[in-house]
Amino acid sequence: MSKESKTSGKRPRRSFSEEFKKDAVNLVAVEGDSFSRAAQAVGVSSNSLRGWYEKYAPEPEACGEDATFGQLQEENQRLRKKLREAEMEREILKKATAFFAKESR
Repeated sequence: MSKESKTSGKRPRRSFSEEFKKDAVNLVAVEGDSFSRAAQAVGVSSNSLRGWYEKYAPEPEACGEDATFGQLQEENQRLRKKLREAEMEREILKKATAFFAKESR
């Protein structure tokens, strides 16, 4: 081990396969574990697991005709969040398009 790595106190960055990440996400999405418990079980930080969850968690199914008011509220909240994200992405793409169009002139 070099002198620098001993004094810096940083651990080397670990990498995980996509399959490992999906399995970890399933502990929360399918098994119902909490983020902290699932993260501890697989040996990662809960922040890492939350990021993987955003990327790999299965989309919840749409509410049916017999949905409760609470289920409808949750779906509405999820869809509003998804809409905000899509609108933000669209605005970023608009700005990037304008920037690159101006640069190419």
